[in-house]
Amino acid sequence: MLRCFAFVSFLRFMDVWQQKIFFSSLVFNNFIASNSKTILTMAYQNLKPTKYLHFILPFFNTKRTKEIFNVNPTVLPPREEAAEIGVYVYDYNSTELKEYDLSDVQDCYLFRDNNNKSWINIDGIRKADVENICNHFGIHPLIAEDILSVGQRPKMDEMDDVMFCVMNMLYFMPSGAVESEQVSIVLGKDFVISFQENNKRDVFNSLRDKLKVANSKLRQNKVDYLCYMLIDTIVDHYYLVMEKLGERIEQLEEEIIRVGNTRSLARINSLRKELIVLKRNINPVRDLVNGFIRSESDLLDERTTKYFKDVYDHIVQASDLVENYRDMMINLQDLYMSKVNLRLNEVMKVMTIVTCLLAPATVIGGIFGMNFEVIPLTHQKEGFYVAVGMMLLIPVWMIVTFKKRGWF
Repeated sequence: MLRCFAFVSFLRFMDVWQQKIFFSSLVFNNFIASNSKTILTMAYQNLKPTKYLHFILPFFNTKRTKEIFNVNPTVLPPREEAAEIGVYVYDYNSTELKEYDLSDVQDCYLFRDNNNKSWINIDGIRKADVENICNHFGIHPLIAEDILSVGQRPKMDEMDDVMFCVMNMLYFMPSGAVESEQVSIVLGKDFVISFQENNKRDVFNSLRDKLKVANSKLRQNKVDYLCYMLIDTIVDHYYLVMEKLGERIEQLEEEIIRVGNTRSLARINSLRKELIVLKRNINPVRDLVNGFIRSESDLLDERTTKYFKDVYDHIVQASDLVENYRDMMINLQDLYMSKVNLRLNEVMKVMTIVTCLLAPATVIGGIFGMNFEVIPLTHQKEGFYVAVGMMLLIPVWMIVTFKKRGWF
């Protein structure tokens, strides 16, 4: 009777507390709903994600991502006027070469019709200078607009007895980034004009050396061969950039195999971004070169067209190499994930083995800890030693068995 009374009292006590808990939770939910904005603001201020995010984000270089994908052809970004401009003219024929370093753009106007072949290289882009040169050499205003535009896709056009192409020179920086510089090339009758954005660097030094060799093939052929050499030199430099990028990929593969930490994943992400830059600048050059091959312009000699086919083969090979690098980066990412999973499996295996080894001790301790009046070996002197011995011998037997089966 007393036990029944105590059980009923316990049920009444639990019912009262259940009502109190329900009422408290209802009040708490109403408070949260009416003050959710304030609570979230306080939580955000207390957490301050920037405390830990600024340690992680630099490894993944999200700023570089914005630079690569911030391309909108409908919105033309403003071009900064060059602080300094350089005008270099190479006036030549098969036997003679004259080099001029001009201080004013207008000084190059004399080389349009002088019965020689001329390469006018302009380092630095200024709107007024580009428009004046295009007006003097009879270059269409649309071409001038393309020269002044930023982030142009490599392409080739024919307008008003001139041929025009725009492409990018690529540079591999010590930081691992691939930088591009837009180069515009205009081919006319007995002249080639090249426009470069940066007056501090280019890839044409080998071409300048060839121009200095008397009776060289470059000096003997028409200016269309010079145009071919400019494009070929840019394409050949792509291989130097890809070679250095390939070395970084090989180093990354060794790093993933040896270490394989979060920094390796960040480097994978970084290199994949640079491969996007390569692909964006190399793949369209195939159509550019193909345009020269199919062109029927009088500015191109039939013999020179054969050389453009050689450039086409090079650019196709470069494009395939970029795809191979891209596949390699996917494989490296899979390798990294496989190594992370393998490491996790090793940890879980060790923890599982430890748990299994402790299980006999837990079972034996639980059996001898039960509240029965009669338990074997409970009131004997050897009982403790037998229990401890079993706790030690069974795990040893388990280790030997696991080892024989090759489980670790």
